[in-house]
Amino acid sequence: MSAPERIPPRSVTVTDLLTQGELTVRGRIRDASNAVLFCTVEHDGERAECVYKPVAGERPLWDFPDGSLARREVAAYEVSEALGWGLVPPTVLRDGPHGEGMCQLWIETLPPDAAPELLALVDAEEPEPGWKAIGLAEVGEGRTALLVHADDPRLRRLAVLDAVINNADRKGGHLLPAAGERLYGIDHGVTFNAENKLRTLLWGWAGESLTEEALTALAALRGALAEGGPLALRLAELITPQELDATRSRVAALLDSGRHPAPSGEWPAIPWPPV
Repeated sequence: MSAPERIPPRSVTVTDLLTQGELTVRGRIRDASNAVLFCTVEHDGERAECVYKPVAGERPLWDFPDGSLARREVAAYEVSEALGWGLVPPTVLRDGPHGEGMCQLWIETLPPDAAPELLALVDAEEPEPGWKAIGLAEVGEGRTALLVHADDPRLRRLAVLDAVINNADRKGGHLLPAAGERLYGIDHGVTFNAENKLRTLLWGWAGESLTEEALTALAALRGALAEGGPLALRLAELITPQELDATRSRVAALLDSGRHPAPSGEWPAIPWPPV
């Protein structure tokens, strides 16, 4: 979603622009399962491109409360910011042309010839150095190949974020490599469920020790999530009390174990389609 030159100067913060700016719909992203509108937002002479997902355009899901996906997207951004990793583009909840919805800064991705390779299918039993195995995938005519992801510290941070927010849909298409060696994750509507629903392509570190960086970030996150803490107060506006308690429990479990989680076996581990 945004190239550095499209991010407004700090005289108007990105979140102020997204929250207070005049939102104009320019088109619709057709391949999304819910209504996703491409927009511009303007405020105090500053302008940026953004995505607007109105609550009215959300399709009902059997395992998430109706009309809650936009708030979960904002909650994922808040947790990402509390971790200090900036993994989710600036995201706010606001009114728009089609009612309340989430508004997220558009990220201009790198062209294919300049983007790092993050996922691959290889004809091998084990990944090469620099790659982590996800699992076997059918590639047609009874053949299988090994699905792998890059052993990239940015992906590893995303894997930690997904474990915290209980992301039920981390697909390859939700990874956005951008200028300045930035990597963003998007589409966080099916997160924060109180039941374990972690479903992701980023299983390559399952069972491995968390990095010191991750442990430090998680310890700070635990403090922010404490009763009366700033993040706890913000998330209480976005998710249910049970989901907030479950988030605290996931952070505590990560810190207690010191390891990346492994698939539970109670829920499909990999989203479909994976990309």
